[in-house]
Amino acid sequence: MEVITKTFATKNGPVEGVQVKWAGFSILLVTGTKGFLACGVFDVAAIDSFGSAAALVESTPANPIGTLERFPNRSVVKVNAKARSLGITEGMAVPEAFEKIA
Repeated sequence: MEVITKTFATKNGPVEGVQVKWAGFSILLVTGTKGFLACGVFDVAAIDSFGSAAALVESTPANPIGTLERFPNRSVVKVNAKARSLGITEGMAVPEAFEKIA
């Protein structure tokens, strides 16, 4: 297992990415002060029950995000209520959502 981090700059401040990497599989998360964006292994309904803003980014077994470098090239596919209140919507480009969680 390897843990990789990366900072993404936005006009509203930085957000921090974390990738936990195993052979053939990774879990990816980018967090800011207001919430986070994640790969599809997370359950936004469960996260919603904790009162945190969360959105899932497009990733499938056939086309996984794979790396933090690819994360900004994706779009948002699922949003919980708290993330929606920040202005994050399905279909939004990830860099725009980064600005909302910074």
